Amino acid sequence: MPHTLALHIVLASATGVLHPLLFPYFDFGFLAWIFLIPLHAALTQCEMRRAFWVGWLSGLIAFVGAMHWVVTAMSLYGKMPLVLSYAAMLLLSLYLGLFFAIYALLFVWLRNRLTSLIVLAAPCIWVTLELLRTYLFSGLPWTLLGYSQYRWLPAIQIADLAGVYGVSFVLVLVNVALTEAGLWAVARWRGREAGSSPWVPVGAALLVVLFTMGYGYGRLASLRGDAAGSIAGMDRSLRIGLVQANIDQAQKWNPAFARDTIARYQQLTDWAAEETDLVIWPEAATPFLFERELDYRAIVTDLVQAQSTPLLFGSPAVGYEVDGRPYLLNSAYLLSTQGHIIGRYDKQHLVPFGEYVPLRTILFFLDKLVEGIGDFKAGTQPTILHLPQQPPDEPITFGVVICYEVIFPDLVRQFAARGVDFMVTITNDAWFGRSVAPFQHFGMVVLRAVENRVAFARAANTGISGFIDPTGRIVTASPIFEQVALKGVLPIGRISTFYTRFGDVFAYGCVIIAGLLCALAFRQGRQYARGTGPEVA
Repeated sequence: MPHTLALHIVLASATGVLHPLLFPYFDFGFLAWIFLIPLHAALTQCEMRRAFWVGWLSGLIAFVGAMHWVVTAMSLYGKMPLVLSYAAMLLLSLYLGLFFAIYALLFVWLRNRLTSLIVLAAPCIWVTLELLRTYLFSGLPWTLLGYSQYRWLPAIQIADLAGVYGVSFVLVLVNVALTEAGLWAVARWRGREAGSSPWVPVGAALLVVLFTMGYGYGRLASLRGDAAGSIAGMDRSLRIGLVQANIDQAQKWNPAFARDTIARYQQLTDWAAEETDLVIWPEAATPFLFERELDYRAIVTDLVQAQSTPLLFGSPAVGYEVDGRPYLLNSAYLLSTQGHIIGRYDKQHLVPFGEYVPLRTILFFLDKLVEGIGDFKAGTQPTILHLPQQPPDEPITFGVVICYEVIFPDLVRQFAARGVDFMVTITNDAWFGRSVAPFQHFGMVVLRAVENRVAFARAANTGISGFIDPTGRIVTASPIFEQVALKGVLPIGRISTFYTRFGDVFAYGCVIIAGLLCALAFRQGRQYARGTGPEVA
């Protein structure tokens, strides 16, 4: 009926509107524990076809709200016409919204056939779809539900067991349990048949939440040392200086501004290098090819020698194919106190439509629509860098992830599994403009720190730069679009976690459980069709 459809649209839209508010910048993370209730309430009254469309509407609204910064990146900096930028953002949101649609469809299908198991099925389906989104078509695991809890440290400590997907699982489980309890209570209040008791899903959710919080508080208590900022098991520390030069993206690669850019980095580094063991500049900090343009290179190496402090910074590099054709690499260089290159990491996971055009032979026209799509090639391995001038029996090692890479849990895990003492992420978030994206991007680093119990230093061109300790505590965070240098002391060392050793075992376990439940529901549906199935409770 029309009024029922209207109600479903309103409820689905409510979940979609709440979704962007869960994440950094808005920081209403507490809503993540209830935001799916309106959608779930609508789905309990839907047949499967409508469930798909209602879910897609909810997802479309959710991702338009969470991903609207794409318009800024494409129109302001990519010079794509504004109309086409909005069209691209809408297409991206439609694609991401499909994950909501599939979740809604499977939720209704499984709830109708396996009512008592929906409290397990729903979070497993959600995690399966988040894992799929992490890898499908190069992957875009932006605003995974678990990131909404990045400021509530007890709730995210289970990430060292189950990754960010484990946090998402708990949140969806609670949403399902509250929905079932709410629908049962409303039915009883109206004097209608209330259906099965909600105490099983509510009890299951309560037990999982108690375990999550108990584990979280216990883990925090065991990790936090007696001294302020110390971490149990990490008896060493490192003094790091971060430089946030706030270079305008429109000027970054303009040769007329190259010397002004270098001068700004020099000025900030003079302070950042005082009494520190390492200075870090952001992604693509040098407005030139460091290994090719010798005059500019000399300025940087002279600065390092004058400060007598190692420097890590981002700069493009050039490589050559077997046939002699050049290609670009998005790289991070480590210079010794003498200004020598002692390590380089080449970005492994490139940004599609930013650093390369996928399916170039088909999408050749994009070079004409968007400025600045680079012809970059991906690096091949998670290179471990070593800090110089450390006692030979106590080397300090670290890994670097560049920009987009930090949103991929398993990619960061590969560095941690090699035994790094700390992690660095460098980025240029100027592409996002003054939007929610820099805050969302920064919040994801918190989960990477907890998953692997490794401290992070983050240097961003326009912010947010800062330090995060192995418990996920944000030690320091800079404002965005300000020229600033930061200093901090990071606890360093190696605390092996279940997640670091075994990766996304929990998430793949959810995939298996979801598959088994779907197979059971399919089999039960066929039995009902033949009239041989058990009676519905």
